[in-house]
Amino acid sequence: MLRSHSWRTAANSAAYLLGDLRPGLDVLDVGCGPGTITADLAALVAPGRVTAVDAAGEVLGRAREAAAERGLENVEFAVADVHALDFPDDSFDVVHAHQVLQHVGDPVRALREMRRVCRPGGVVAARDSDYAAMTWFPQVPLMDDWQRLYGRVARANGGEPDASRRLLSWTRRAGFTDVRPSAGVWCFATPRERAWWSGLWAERTTASGYAELAVTGGHATRQDLTAIARAWREWGEREDAWFMVPHGEVLCRA
Repeated sequence: MLRSHSWRTAANSAAYLLGDLRPGLDVLDVGCGPGTITADLAALVAPGRVTAVDAAGEVLGRAREAAAERGLENVEFAVADVHALDFPDDSFDVVHAHQVLQHVGDPVRALREMRRVCRPGGVVAARDSDYAAMTWFPQVPLMDDWQRLYGRVARANGGEPDASRRLLSWTRRAGFTDVRPSAGVWCFATPRERAWWSGLWAERTTASGYAELAVTGGHATRQDLTAIARAWREWGEREDAWFMVPHGEVLCRA
């Protein structure tokens, strides 16, 4: 997971938000992970401040390193639960979350919290992927099994892997009335991109928290996961291989 999230930048993962950023804004980056998007946001709003939070405290060390490597001094980090953010009302001009709502137990409550800490006239921005809508070529055997398995495991763990299509509905239920929905994609098709994406998922399928949940939850056996990982590598070796990850996006005016 950290390996995939370290690939993210504001350009490839938050382009829909960039037009609303300017120097001097205060930003909350929810679910910052290893901090690569955070660092980009901090560079864009300096001398404004970026507060980066994540539920997993151990990942914040990586995020601090990402900021330090770029000499950014306008970022601070904290452990936080998006369902109950430990900040006063109206604390930030921008509240951002990338691929967070698909993992939380109550995305509407999370959005209400993001709205609470956003200043009037500010922006709450969220972007999430949609696993059922991911598509690829060629149709290597067992890749469909991977797609169905991931959905079962994610839902059993309290998440919603097809969050993308639900973002607009969730924001409405959270009380937002001024919402600008959009969509974007990641595409992996060059030899380097295919090797990276297929290798990442092959490893994640056999050696990650997701793999443990798949086995302990009775969704798959170790042999099943090994076969799916082999299918990922087979796909990645094809010269004509192509993979698309769709994302839903919402920009909500507080």
